[in-house]
Order: sequence, then C-alpha cells, then structure tokens
Amino acid sequence: MESEELVERLRAICLALPEATEKISHGSPSWFVRKQFASYVGYHHGDTHLALWAAAPEGAQAEMVEAEPARFFVPPYVGHRGWLGLRLDVEPEGPDWDEVRGVLVDAYRHVAPRRLAARVS
Repeated sequence: MESEELVERLRAICLALPEATEKISHGSPSWFVRKQFASYVGYHHGDTHLALWAAAPEGAQAEMVEAEPARFFVPPYVGHRGWLGLRLDVEPEGPDWDEVRGVLVDAYRHVAPRRLAARVS
C-alpha cells in the first residue's frame, strides 16, 4: 500500500472523530483534539517502516509491544510518554484497518476532553 493511500485512510478515520483536526507537525500529517493524539510517520530518520504513532492508555504500549513486537514498537521522542508505534507496512496486503481504527479511537479517547470522548463508540 502506498504512503499516500495510508495517509488518506488514516485521515478518514481521524477526521470522523468529534472536533478532530489535522495539521503538519514535525513534517508529518498529525491529528489533534485540542492536543495531538496521532501522527503518520514515514521512514523517520531513515527508518525502514511506514508507521502510525498514537497516544495510548496507560499500560497499552508495554502490553502490545510485548505481544507483537513485529508490528508494535515504542516510538522515539514520545514513547516515554506511553505512545504506541504501529507499523503500517508489515503485511503485504496492508494493515488491519479495524485494528488501526481501534488504536486511533483509543488515542483520541486518551487525550480528548471527556465530553468529546464520550461521543465516540
């Protein structure tokens, strides 16, 4: 799956969330609900992967990285705050979009004001 197609799919999921916005942050498309909750990161500083970096609830990062280290990782710069990295180009057919949506919804709920987070099912 091409990087532009990945960004479009991520964009569609993120911007469907209440009051979510998009802007470029550190050179990458990123999504915000007051604060940043996710970012698409393509080949960051020579990394060989296309990835999603997303805010995560406490404990989720360690659990997911331990369970599936080929797909999940601790991203640089934001990993110390519990953010989760998800490789988007691991599978030949592309990522599991239900799983990606779940990661993004969790990230959104983690940073959104309660009244907005409550509106997401």
